[in-house]
Amino acid sequence: MAIFVDVFRGGNIVTGLAIGVGFALLAPVVKPFVRPLAKTAIKAGMAAYDRGRVAVAEFTEHAGDILAEARSELAEEAINGEDREPKSSQRNKLEEAKHGGRTS
Repeated sequence: MAIFVDVFRGGNIVTGLAIGVGFALLAPVVKPFVRPLAKTAIKAGMAAYDRGRVAVAEFTEHAGDILAEARSELAEEAINGEDREPKSSQRNKLEEAKHGGRTS
């Protein structure tokens, strides 16, 4: 570990060259083993990304369904409660239903 620290701190140039030459010589030997591992890691990452994307899409769809049901129930309550509540309260509920619960 001290060898790497010395190289990064501007230490001995010979040490840095030796490490570079060592990697260059070992690369052809190590490449056949590293390439399949890298491909497997990339495939796993792509599969995880796809699963996550599907999960988010399903969650968004379910949340949208629940929101639409809630809006529909609010509008239905506002229409059905016409004779029990004053007109201003009905208008507020309808406005809330149209704007997703936000009043402006």
